[in-house]
Amino acid sequence: MPNHPPFKSGYVAIVGRPNAGKSTLVNALVGEKVSIVTPTPQTTRNRILGAVHRPDAQIVLMDTPGIHKPLSRLNDRMMAFVRQALEERDLAILLVDASQKFGRGDEFAVSLIRQHGPRTILALNKIDAIRKAALLPLIDRYAKLHSFEEIIPISALTGDGLEELLKAVIDRLPEGPAYFPKEFFTDQPERFLAAEIIREKAILQTHDELPYSTAVLIDRFEETPELTRIFSTLLVERDSQKAIVIGSGGQRIKQIGIAARHELEKLFPPKVYLELYVKVAPGWRDNPATLAELDYREEN
Repeated sequence: MPNHPPFKSGYVAIVGRPNAGKSTLVNALVGEKVSIVTPTPQTTRNRILGAVHRPDAQIVLMDTPGIHKPLSRLNDRMMAFVRQALEERDLAILLVDASQKFGRGDEFAVSLIRQHGPRTILALNKIDAIRKAALLPLIDRYAKLHSFEEIIPISALTGDGLEELLKAVIDRLPEGPAYFPKEFFTDQPERFLAAEIIREKAILQTHDELPYSTAVLIDRFEETPELTRIFSTLLVERDSQKAIVIGSGGQRIKQIGIAARHELEKLFPPKVYLELYVKVAPGWRDNPATLAELDYREEN
């Protein structure tokens, strides 16, 4: 009888500063889009699970919001998701944008890691955007700050180093059964996925004009084998922002809808009917009732 290696499983928190590439990494490892990706910092606002299935392991990745100092009730909730992931994980990956200059935000991220124990791999991301000679000083700097399990240069965009990263993770996971069936790839309900896709397209269409001020509510979600009907509301904080989202002659909201529907039909085939509304909700980021309404994971 051949000796098979023991099956391993565990939860791995992906943490790092805003725009380090956490969602890109999770999507690349899972092989499915479980987190939206934009050039805007703090795009991810929840803890999102994505499962990587291997013959000898199941890795449950926890994508988290970017580590930052909170300035609103929304930001408080985002940082609470980061801390919860670090408390629940078997292992953490601190993801760093190696193309950016080391600063106070990086020191803050490492200090947060220190508070939650040593079981952390450091992944230096975006190595496709830097010269290799720049890596050694960065590796040396981080090695002096914390006793990382391993330091691995990667590119979540091109895939460089991802197999090495997965091997390092599996080597450090405990033995145990799979938590989820093989067809599982995320824990997020359909309404949440739909809202996130719409929000992604709104951010991409408005560029830097609405970096943090947009949220998406799903008002109605009706699914049949032939058609999925989605009625949603984009929340903004001011009338001027509403005008930006709608655009001249309604062109921008139309483009948001076209882009969102195109991607939603991959998730809910064969056809999606999408209606978008825009509503001004002053101070929604500090409104507990609105924040609770945005958390679709509380649904039964």
